[in-house]
Amino acid sequence: MFNNDSLGFLMAQVVRANYNRMQVHLGKLGLYPGQPPILFMLWEQDGRTQTELCERLELKPATITVMLRRMEKAGLIKRKTDENDLRVSRVYLTEQGRQIRSKVEEAVRALDDECFDGFIEEEKVLLRRFLIHIRNNLIKS
Repeated sequence: MFNNDSLGFLMAQVVRANYNRMQVHLGKLGLYPGQPPILFMLWEQDGRTQTELCERLELKPATITVMLRRMEKAGLIKRKTDENDLRVSRVYLTEQGRQIRSKVEEAVRALDDECFDGFIEEEKVLLRRFLIHIRNNLIKS
């Protein structure tokens, strides 16, 4: 039986509320929710290939292409053809893309603070374990 207090319904509400709050935080920076994972990957290692971004983020090439086009328009990244293999497109941060890092990290921390306000450390540890367990259950299904 489905009701508003079921675990599945509550989890869906949490995911949606988290997404909406992240949009608010990122919107202040002119970003969209799917862009920070790309930025984090490029901050870790600039010049990744589009294929690598697709694989690591588990997104389709068309989705990545749209996201990168939007990020290029915003001046955060630039794409260049690989010098050794013209079939490969590499993604590089611009100066603006490098400079926005601290603000993005601050937005992520602010959302974490909102989400876990009033939680003690032990509760966070337990919740993390539960979420990993749920994720692993869903992945193997």
